[in-house]
Amino acid sequence: MTAPENPITPDHIAAAQTLLDLDFSPDQLAQMLEVLNGRREQYNAIRAADLDNSVPMTLNFNVNTSDPDPAPVPRTYAMSAQPPVSRPADLEDAAFFTVTQLAELIRSRQVTSLELTEMYLSRLKRYDEKLLCVAAYTDDLAIAQAKRADSEIARGLYRGPLHGIPWGAKDLLATRGYPTQWGAMPYKGQVIDADATVVQRLEEAGAVLIAKLTLGALANGDVWYGGMTRNPWDTSEGSSGSSAGPGAATAAGLVGFSIGTETLGSIVSPSTRCGVSGLRPTFGRVSRYGAMALSWSKDKIGPMCRSVEDCALVFSAIYGPDGLDMTVTPEPFTWDPALDPRQLRVGYVASAFEPEAVQTDDPEKQALYRIHLENSIAALEVMRAIGFDLRSLELPDRDISALWMIGTAEAAAAFDQITRDGSVDTMKRQDDSAWPNIFRAARFIPAVEYINANRVRALLMHDMARIMREVDVFISPSYDWDTLKITNYTGHPTVVLPNGFTEAHTPTSISFVGGLHQEAETLAVAKAYQDGTDWHQQYPDI
Repeated sequence: MTAPENPITPDHIAAAQTLLDLDFSPDQLAQMLEVLNGRREQYNAIRAADLDNSVPMTLNFNVNTSDPDPAPVPRTYAMSAQPPVSRPADLEDAAFFTVTQLAELIRSRQVTSLELTEMYLSRLKRYDEKLLCVAAYTDDLAIAQAKRADSEIARGLYRGPLHGIPWGAKDLLATRGYPTQWGAMPYKGQVIDADATVVQRLEEAGAVLIAKLTLGALANGDVWYGGMTRNPWDTSEGSSGSSAGPGAATAAGLVGFSIGTETLGSIVSPSTRCGVSGLRPTFGRVSRYGAMALSWSKDKIGPMCRSVEDCALVFSAIYGPDGLDMTVTPEPFTWDPALDPRQLRVGYVASAFEPEAVQTDDPEKQALYRIHLENSIAALEVMRAIGFDLRSLELPDRDISALWMIGTAEAAAAFDQITRDGSVDTMKRQDDSAWPNIFRAARFIPAVEYINANRVRALLMHDMARIMREVDVFISPSYDWDTLKITNYTGHPTVVLPNGFTEAHTPTSISFVGGLHQEAETLAVAKAYQDGTDWHQQYPDI
């Protein structure tokens, strides 16, 4: 970043905060300097965009505060043909089974939900000391739900493949009677007297909630007030964030599946680090009622599982309008295991698979990225070998650096109270890139620049719409930051799944991005790759 002419000084910020009726300390003003000076480049990027008067912003005013009669959506739980599943002599040998396998054990009454629940709770309590992935146990609720599931199944009432399956919720999903603490010290001990819609829907599907799983404080990174959540493959490193606990617990065989959220990488990144399969749905597919808000225009909720098909089954249970989150739309999702994905148009981001895509001066990072690149190139070869005719494409060539401020401004608004009352200072991380400094600096983003950044976002959405007219799904290395940023701003769904290992035997991953509301097609293509490999069947030794 070049040094700006007429740089901002602490005196400038002090004068501005007087205008805005704020009261930050001299040290806090000084900490903001780099952020605020850098943000002027982002403002210039917005002002350089061709924002004709006809370009709208991406946020739409809605006169309705709720929908008393939300449109129903189909909930189907078709599964691909499964080989016979038998109860292992030691039930703990089933800890890494997929949902499809666990479901067959329960459906065939070889195993009870209570047995699975007690097994997974035991593993959680045994391994959490190493992984720090549990924010709160929900033992009483879990035992009650498991017993209810067993009673229903014994009476012939089988709700489907999630019935009786133990799962874990990222601890920003409200659960009545249990703490929902958002990983941040200002909210430690918080209990919200409601169940998030996702929690309600999984209960309706018969799933058993056994724990609230950790997230990096206020959905940033993998550090929360209890420490750093660990990667089961290498406990010397974090599990990435912010869906740190769901990634670690699913990978370590401590839950049957988990639910994570993403604003800008929080499902894709921990799924990559921990070697699990994750689905970040289209924006507006899953209700966020009862979920902590970070960015109203970007937050998305999705499953993190041990297989792609598991993601499809969980997504079928949680998607669709609830009448409470007015961003949710009623497009149907129907998982069809018989769909031949080779009939779909599949592309790949050509430049992301070139050696030049590895851009870092750090020799260790360069070596690591090259392994990720090699594994991603190998994934393309697998796709070609199993019959896909891949076509190359490139993502929009548009300066979107300033769009970062959209999420920043929205997050700062979501947590303005703790910023102004000073309780943000109790959070574990206080470095320049941590939330406290980001929240304070966001107070100085002009409203006009925020709105115009959303108008640049509208142009980006049109760019992506033109690209997606040529393909149904495209492939990108999960480490490709451009793909991650663009598709989070435009709301496109992504399926991420393991595609190999580094020299240190930690996972790498590949991402499949689909058209808006085309989760079924995206999952089908990703499953075809997964069926042609066995990376998802390898588990960490913890």
